[in-house]
Amino acid sequence: MEENSAKTNNSGQVKKIAGIDIYYELHQNPKADQTMVFLHGFLSSSFCFRKIIPKLNEYYTILSVDFPPFGKSGKAKAFTYSYDNIAKTILRLLDILSIPQAILIGHSMGGQICLYMAKLSPERFPKLILLASSGYLRRAKRFPILLSYMPGFYRFIKRQLIRSGGVEGNLRQVVYDPALIDEEMIQGYSEPFLDKDDVFQGLVKLLRDREDDLSSQELEKIHLPVLLIWGKHDKIVPLSTGKRLHRDLPSSKLVVIDDAGHLLPEEKPEMVCERILEFLKEA
Repeated sequence: MEENSAKTNNSGQVKKIAGIDIYYELHQNPKADQTMVFLHGFLSSSFCFRKIIPKLNEYYTILSVDFPPFGKSGKAKAFTYSYDNIAKTILRLLDILSIPQAILIGHSMGGQICLYMAKLSPERFPKLILLASSGYLRRAKRFPILLSYMPGFYRFIKRQLIRSGGVEGNLRQVVYDPALIDEEMIQGYSEPFLDKDDVFQGLVKLLRDREDDLSSQELEKIHLPVLLIWGKHDKIVPLSTGKRLHRDLPSSKLVVIDDAGHLLPEEKPEMVCERILEFLKEA
């Protein structure tokens, strides 16, 4: 297994871990004594944090990771795209980068991966911040998994994305105010999907490999301080999920932001940063 080999990729770097390329962006702050680790959501990438990283980088070193098969990370068919394996792969990245402890921040699906990381290595993460985290989703049913083995099934997933309105149509579902959608957003979220089939092939493997989200019983064993930030009008992961996570995570705090949907880092970056910094100042 090849590990710790790195190559630059414009604004970030790539390391091969467990047979797959892991793309990350490391924003150093020489004066900071703590690091934040950012994990994006489904069909997204580190691009979604571009509005909040500069502000938080004033106080912390920031590591933003594209977890596979998304963004600029690899889409290898041999990789196991389970939450458990993705979490272990990112933990290995932290080892390679000599980051023994970090504050975890995850949006949507990235929040669930953060929860898996906290379950695996709670001693490494003094605090956890979940932005509209996914929760309580079950593994795909047997029939869709069987269908995924049909030749060219990835093309079906690609057509479904197009039929749903493409990237712009999906953005309209995840923001409360569609006026926020501009060319920069459309281009940034479209780039990983332009004329590429490998990401859709990766999604097929993710469909097969993804296990259940953590259960209530497993969440109750996570005693880290957790900040839950939710958009009041989230259509993708509704506020009811945030309230349930708040009940199940023993040391959690829930903050609800009005006039916001699912894409909190894009919609309310200043408010998100304020709530995060307030939470991290608490004892």
